[in-house]
Amino acid sequence: MTTDPTMTRIGQGVELHHHQGQRDAARDLFAQIWDDIGGEQGDPLHVCVLAHSMADVQDDAHQELMWDLRALAAADLVTDERVGEAGVTLSVAGLYPSLHLNLSDCYRKLGDLPHAREHLHQARTQIDALADDDYGRLIKDGLERLTQLLDDPT
Repeated sequence: MTTDPTMTRIGQGVELHHHQGQRDAARDLFAQIWDDIGGEQGDPLHVCVLAHSMADVQDDAHQELMWDLRALAAADLVTDERVGEAGVTLSVAGLYPSLHLNLSDCYRKLGDLPHAREHLHQARTQIDALADDDYGRLIKDGLERLTQLLDDPT
């Protein structure tokens, strides 16, 4: 298994944002990587992970939604073989709960509760693809929080 340099760069952007609080610097790095990979024409794994990360650093909910939708569309083109080649420990199925969670939250922010609930439901139906580890618990906790925000009894 080789280290994927693009995934490493995306990880550096995530580190800037989540651990160093440098949202603007992360957004700038993600924009540069986006250009380097050829945007939506790039490797679907790179497009998926980068768009998913780029959504997190947007100030505008409409822009966040656009990036989240790009990430979801790209995920449909990713294979487990490609994920393994890049050294990602999740399966492709493991990407979907987080993608749908983010879309649900984004639609909630935009006041589109039917779409928010639809993506929350999608995330829930795919949650078993996640392990009972820190990442899996993070996504499950996010689903619980969002369920309460949406006041969704199911």
